[in-house]
Amino acid sequence: MIRRRFTGLLAPLAIFLSTGIPGVAAHDGAGGPTHPGPVYATVTDKSAKLSLQTFGRPDGKDMVFRISGSVYANIEGNALDPAMRHGQKLFNIEGYNIRRLYRVPDTNQLYQLSREIVFYTDPADPRRVLREWKNPIDGRTYPVVPINNDLVNFGPFPITSSFAGPPLQQLHDETVWTSDIPVRTDLGATLGERFGLTGGVYAAQEMFDFSVDDREVAARTGPGVPAGAMKTKISWARTSPWAPFMCLAESDVRGQLTYHARSWSLGSYSQVEPWLRAEVEANHPLYRAAPSEPGPSENSWTSFYNKQLGKGATTWTQWCADQGRA
Repeated sequence: MIRRRFTGLLAPLAIFLSTGIPGVAAHDGAGGPTHPGPVYATVTDKSAKLSLQTFGRPDGKDMVFRISGSVYANIEGNALDPAMRHGQKLFNIEGYNIRRLYRVPDTNQLYQLSREIVFYTDPADPRRVLREWKNPIDGRTYPVVPINNDLVNFGPFPITSSFAGPPLQQLHDETVWTSDIPVRTDLGATLGERFGLTGGVYAAQEMFDFSVDDREVAARTGPGVPAGAMKTKISWARTSPWAPFMCLAESDVRGQLTYHARSWSLGSYSQVEPWLRAEVEANHPLYRAAPSEPGPSENSWTSFYNKQLGKGATTWTQWCADQGRA
């Protein structure tokens, strides 16, 4: 398989890609030139079939990877204690990535198209979405900006009968595979905004474990185009700089964040829990559906740049000065 990457929280390298090709304006889940099924049906490799079914449903409809976990302070030498101690749980995170497979019309090229919305929630109550956070280093309170990446895409990648997937491992009654990805991008150079990052460079480590029950593997790797979403579990960990809304300059405040989360597949947006859907529908209704065609991708930093900084109309430093209150 060509360079295995997973979108947004589930594909950290793809978030920095910018793509744009002609496409249709509506989902094509019931057949038509962008339906992925005919291309998927040409795949013969078991691992390729499994990995493609984590990219999206082969029947072309939306699926969801629900994300749930926690975020911890990772502080070398416990240098910020007692204001913030190493290993302190700062947030829970609750949200999802909604995605689908898209075929470039009249080709064997596929995209994974997705959006993701993940809320920072109370460390003692995962269902209480945080609206503000008090920075223990400067004592100021800042608005909490959720992870809200639109779009998050991967592709295009060609699908042929020789398309191969990642190495698989058998662990008890599950088939598993991994993807460990170092991420580095110079935001100072690409955006003209350094976000307080050392050298203006975003550097992180993303680590994923995928697992599928052997009965599900057997049911979904035969010939043809399976319907629905494959039952998949993911373990995800990320070490990365302080989130932009925290207004902590990595170059000045020693430390990083460690994210540790679980993710599991759902067949559609309607299967997301009511409390989470209510938050999305009240404040982020765009995230009820996957994109209908490719476009430029975002990550937490480029999304913050686009939405909070007005694509450079203000700086991160000025945003922190304006938004923080004593």
